[in-house]
Amino acid sequence: MDKAADEVLAGYRAPSQRVLDKVIPALDGHCRAFIALSPFATLATAGPDGWPDVSPRGGDPGFVHVLDEHRLALPDRQGNNRLDSLRKVVANPRAALMFFVPGIDETLRVYGTTSIVAPDALGIDVTEFGRPPLSVLVLQVRSAFFQCSKAIMRSGLWDPSRVVDRSVFPPFSQVLRDHCDDSTLPVDDVALRRGLAREL
Repeated sequence: MDKAADEVLAGYRAPSQRVLDKVIPALDGHCRAFIALSPFATLATAGPDGWPDVSPRGGDPGFVHVLDEHRLALPDRQGNNRLDSLRKVVANPRAALMFFVPGIDETLRVYGTTSIVAPDALGIDVTEFGRPPLSVLVLQVRSAFFQCSKAIMRSGLWDPSRVVDRSVFPPFSQVLRDHCDDSTLPVDDVALRRGLAREL
């Protein structure tokens, strides 16, 4: 680390003992209850070259299955088939999940090492939206802790009065047309969203 960065970091106060003590090595009852309520999580991975990746994951509440206090199972639903996260964990099994629950300002962070297994390898039903996943990511928990509510409070993420009207941003089909320089894509989102809904 360079000297300038050291000087900047020196300006922060030391974390309290409680902040340090809240990191636990397994999923307690509060963690398991929070995961059961969560319909959305982000999956953080990094490849062997060190470049990070973060990917959204979602489903019905509890779509990430708690196998026991040391293991989570994340079914991999049909997506864009880039397989960025899965390819990274094959090379570097370390990963993290951050869980969100609408209406609750705290989040839950879980860290561990991963393995990829077949959908029938765990002896549980991982079918959702009428179809099984193509694979399941199993996270062997190394640590977990709840993140305080400050970020969600600052952002007003769950505040209905701060929901952005969809009309203020171009339809995603238009974004894709521009990013991909592909004029064959439809201008409106109706057909695009219809296709996505068939792939849930």
